[in-house]
Amino acid sequence: MSEQTLDTAPTMDHSRSEHVEPARKTTASQHKRPRLRRWFPVLLQLALLALIVLCPMFFIVMGAFTDKTERTSLFDFGDFTLDNFRVLGSDTARSAMLNSAGVGIGASLLALAIGCTLAFLAARTDIPGRKLIYGFGIAPLFLPALVGSLAWVLLAGPATGYLNLALNSIGLPNAINIYSFGGMIFVLGLYYAPYPFLMVHSALSLMNPDLEDAASLHGAKLTQMLRKVTFPLVMPAVVGSGILVFALSVENFPVAQVIGVAGGIDTLPTMIYRLMNASPARSNDAAAVAVVLTVLLVAVVAFQQRAMGGKQYTTVTGKGVRARKVPLRGWRIPGAVFAWVYFALAVVLPVLGLILASLQTSPYVADLGQLVRPGALSLWGMGQTLKSPDFHHVVLNSVTVGVATAAIGTALCFALAYTRYRTNAPGRKLLEYLAMLPLAVPAIVLGLGLLWTWLAMPIPVYGTLAVLVIAFVAVFIPQGYRGVSASIIQLDKDLEDSAVMLGARRHRAISFVTAPLLRVGLSSTFLLLLMLSMRELTAALFLFTSDTRLLSIAIFDAYDNGSFQSAAELSLLYCVVIATLAILSRRLGSKETV
Repeated sequence: MSEQTLDTAPTMDHSRSEHVEPARKTTASQHKRPRLRRWFPVLLQLALLALIVLCPMFFIVMGAFTDKTERTSLFDFGDFTLDNFRVLGSDTARSAMLNSAGVGIGASLLALAIGCTLAFLAARTDIPGRKLIYGFGIAPLFLPALVGSLAWVLLAGPATGYLNLALNSIGLPNAINIYSFGGMIFVLGLYYAPYPFLMVHSALSLMNPDLEDAASLHGAKLTQMLRKVTFPLVMPAVVGSGILVFALSVENFPVAQVIGVAGGIDTLPTMIYRLMNASPARSNDAAAVAVVLTVLLVAVVAFQQRAMGGKQYTTVTGKGVRARKVPLRGWRIPGAVFAWVYFALAVVLPVLGLILASLQTSPYVADLGQLVRPGALSLWGMGQTLKSPDFHHVVLNSVTVGVATAAIGTALCFALAYTRYRTNAPGRKLLEYLAMLPLAVPAIVLGLGLLWTWLAMPIPVYGTLAVLVIAFVAVFIPQGYRGVSASIIQLDKDLEDSAVMLGARRHRAISFVTAPLLRVGLSSTFLLLLMLSMRELTAALFLFTSDTRLLSIAIFDAYDNGSFQSAAELSLLYCVVIATLAILSRRLGSKETV
C-alpha cells in the first residue's frame, strides 16, 4: 500500500499540473477583455467631452494666437502671433475688465444677501407662510435675465420708465436710472439670488440638529448657536453659491447688453459680441478677449476649490433629521415683508411692466394717465403675435431644443456620474474635471468655439437645431453633473451589488435598481436642464440661423431693432411657455415617483 501510494503520488501531481496549466493560460488570455471593458466607457465619454468642450477651447486658443481669420482647412490657422492681444491694451478693454469684475462682485454680494436671508427664513424659522416664501425664492427662475432686464428697462428707464413717470407725478423727475452700474448689479442680483437660495436652503434643511442641541445644552444662547454652529456649517454652500453667481455675472451677456451698453458700460462679453459683429469681423481679437475672460473665471473657480479643499462639513447621518426652528419673535413681520418686497421687485413689477408695454397702443407714454384713457390698451398686438407663423416656428424650435437638451444632458450626466462614483475605471477623475470645465468657460466663449468647431468639422451640423442642442449640453453639463452626482453619492451601492449577486446583469441592475431609486434626482436634473436651455441666449448668439431662431433670440432681435412692444409680448409668452414646460415636467416626474 505504501509503495503504491509512493508510486502513484507523482503521477497524480503530474496529472493535476497538466489540467491546471491550460486553465491558467486561459485565465491570463481573458485579462484583456475586462481591461477593455473598463477602458471603453471612459474612452467613449472622454471622446464626447473632448468634442463638445475641448475642441471649442482649442479653436479659441488657436484663434487668439494666430493671424488667419479665414481657414481653407481644419487646421489652417496661419502664423503664430501675439498681435491679437494688443486689443487688451486699449482703454475700452481695460474698462471692460474692471466693469466685469465690479459687476460680478456687486451682484454676488447682493444675490448672497437676498438668497441666504430667504433660505434662512424658509428653512429654519417660524415665519408665517414658509412654503410661500420658498416659492418666492425660486420664482425668478421663471423670468430669464434677458426678460428681467427688458422689464426693468420698461420700469426704470430714464424719462419714460413707468416708475419714473409715477415719481415724476409727485415731483421727483428721473429719480431712477436703470442704465447705470448700480442698475446692472441690481438686476443681476435679483435674478441670480435663487442660486444661493437653493444651495443654502438645502444645506440648512439637511443639517443634523444634534450639533445645535449640544450647543444649547452647554449653555449657548440662540444667537451664539447660530453664529458658531449653524452658519459655519453652511459656509461651503454660501461660498460655493457666491462663486457661482460671480462667474455667472461676469459672463452674463443679456443684462450687460440691454442695460450696460445703453448706459455706456462695456463688459468683456459685450466687447466679444461687438468684435464678432464688426465689419469685417475681428474674430481673432474676440478670441484673445475670450481667452482672458476664461482665464479670469478659471482662476476664480480654482480659488473656490482651494478655499474649500480639505475641509469636512458632513452633518447628515443615516437617520432622519428635522431641522429645529428658530423663533423670530418680533422679526417675523419684517422677515415676511422682506420676502414679499423681493417677490414684488423680481416678479410682480416686471410682469406688470411687460403687460403694460405689450398692451399699450402708443409706443410713447408721456404720463401714466395716458394709459387709462379709452383705447390706450388693447389685446390686438398680442393676438397678432399669437397667430404669427414666425412665433409658432420659434416656439417649436425652443421646445425641441429644450427637451432634447434636457434628455440628452441628463443621460450623459448620469453616465458620467456613474462612471466616476460607481466604477474603478481608470481616468474617471479626469471625466469629472472635464465635466466641470464649462463652469469656468463663459457661454459666449464656448458658443464662439463651437461655431468654429462645427464649421471646420466634416459633419453637417451647423445651421440645424442639433448644433444648438450640442452647445446647450456643453454649457450646462456642470449643473447637470452636480445634480446627478449628488444623488448617486447619497445612494448606497450595496443595493445595486445585491442585485448583481442574485444573478442580475450589471446593466439590468442599473436599469431596475439604481435608476428607479435615482428617479427624483434624475427628474430634477431634467427639469433644471430644460429650464436652463429654455432661458439661454448667449451660447446661441453665433450658432443660430434664420431657420433655427429660438424665443430668446426673437426677443433679443426685437429689442435690438427698437421694438419694445414686440419684445414685451414675446417676453410674456416666453415666460408662459417656460412655466408650462416646468409644470408638465414636474407633474410627470412626480407621477413616476409614486
